[in-house]
Amino acid sequence: MMFVGLGNPGGKYAGNRHNIGFMAMDRISSDHGFSPWRSKFQGLVSEGRLGADKVILLKPETFMNLSGQSVGEAMRFHKLTPADLVVFHDEIDLAPGKLKLKQGGGHAGHNGLRSIHGHIGPDYTRVRMGVGHPGHKDAVPGYVLRDFAKADADWLDDMLRGVSDGAAHLADGDGPKFLNAVSLRLNPPRSGGGQKGPKPTEEKSGSDKPRVKPVEKSISAAPQAAPEKDTRTALQKLADRFR
Repeated sequence: MMFVGLGNPGGKYAGNRHNIGFMAMDRISSDHGFSPWRSKFQGLVSEGRLGADKVILLKPETFMNLSGQSVGEAMRFHKLTPADLVVFHDEIDLAPGKLKLKQGGGHAGHNGLRSIHGHIGPDYTRVRMGVGHPGHKDAVPGYVLRDFAKADADWLDDMLRGVSDGAAHLADGDGPKFLNAVSLRLNPPRSGGGQKGPKPTEEKSGSDKPRVKPVEKSISAAPQAAPEKDTRTALQKLADRFR
C-alpha cells in the first residue's frame, strides 16, 4: 500500500493550499512512528506500519505538474497496482474543512492528478481535502499557491489529525471508518449530545422551536380612581335616556 501526498517542494511552498497533501503525509509519518524521510523515486519516502499493513508514504519532489513521474517510478519498483494507491490532494470544489473519498474518475483539472493519470491511469483512490474556491477560475492558480489564512488554522489542524486518526482504516480498505475518524475531529460530539457546528442564530427550547421572548405587560404608575356610585332614581335614568 502506498499513500501519496501532492504538493510542491521547498520552503517557499510549504504553507500553500496546494501542499495540503504533503501536510497529511507529514502528520501520518510523525504520529505513527514512521522512518525518517529519505530521497528516493524523485521524491521523499517514509515507511512504517498502519495496523497490520505496511505502508509507504511518498511526497513527489518533481513539482506538482510532474507528480506522475515520481508515483509511477515508486509503483514499478514496489510492484504495486493502482488499487494499492491512495492520493491525498487539495480540492477547490469542496468547502474548507470538508473531506471526501473518491475511487477512480477524472482529474477535474488538477495538474497533479492529471500527471498521475498519464503514468498509471485513473483507477486509484483519492482523498479530496477541501480548501475552497476563490470564486473565479482565473483566480485558482494564485489561490492554491498562497498560504492558508490564519482563520484556517483550526479546521486544518483538525482535518490533518483526523486523517492521521483514520489512516489505519484507510490502509485496511475501510473508507467509512476512515471518514468517521475525520468527522470526529472536525465535528466532535458536544457534551450535551449532537455535533459541533456553527452557533445557532436563535435560542432553542426543548422542542427545538424558537423560544419567543415573553411580551412585557404595561403597568400604570399610579392606581386608577374607583368609578363614582350612580345615585339616580330609576325614573331619572329613564328620563336621561331620552334627553
